[in-house]
Amino acid sequence: MPEELTNLPRRKIAVLIDGDNATASLLPQMLVEAGKYGLVTVRRIYGDWTTTSMNSWKDILNYHAFQPVQQFRYTVGKNATDSAMIIDAMDILHSGVVDGFCLVSSDSDYTRLATRIRESGVFVMGIGEKKTPKAFVNACDVFVYTSNLVAEEKVVRANGARRGQARRKSATPAPSPAPAETESENDPIPILRQAYAIAEQEDGWARLDHMGNALAQLDPGFDPRTYGHRQLSRLIASYKDVFQMRTQEIDGSTLFYVKMKE
Repeated sequence: MPEELTNLPRRKIAVLIDGDNATASLLPQMLVEAGKYGLVTVRRIYGDWTTTSMNSWKDILNYHAFQPVQQFRYTVGKNATDSAMIIDAMDILHSGVVDGFCLVSSDSDYTRLATRIRESGVFVMGIGEKKTPKAFVNACDVFVYTSNLVAEEKVVRANGARRGQARRKSATPAPSPAPAETESENDPIPILRQAYAIAEQEDGWARLDHMGNALAQLDPGFDPRTYGHRQLSRLIASYKDVFQMRTQEIDGSTLFYVKMKE
């Protein structure tokens, strides 16, 4: 879909996750939130990978191409992850390879780091639980509470379940049902919803080319031809029960806009 890959976001974001203070199941939603502010280029997660508490991260971080950073605990009951993440963040900051940071943790130890990044004129956002100290929240340009991401995840799952039920009712009964993984892989709606969430404007509409940029960021292998359509616009137009589309003429060019139906 080369026509949708123009005008990629200029801001580059480094997503750094404190694996001891974050929830693995919310990683897709975290990437969507960070993607609203730029292109996620650096993806790292920190923790002691010799402990069983990190097992929930292993499959999902591989899927989303996150680099796991090993940090042993030097003292029982003490977490050394924060120091490793802070050192890496400062190295990345001074390297100049990114224009923004997304720090995922609810730990107050990152307050000074967020302040230092912002003082350098670099965008910094945080993602954490409601218990996150206000000092850390206020040190960020943007802070997103995971409780809001949990609510969005439940909505997406509920919508997916309703679509699955509708398809099963309308389809001819098959001798054996397909595995859930196969159905998910053949359904573009989840990733289209994520791309829409990244590109959505204040009025609820999202530019199609911005959605294309977001799709390339979420899954570089995404291709409308996988779902039987040569163009992204035709793929989205085929889901009239989920999306509506409109066009707008600007300086002789036609822009496509997408909106998700209630």
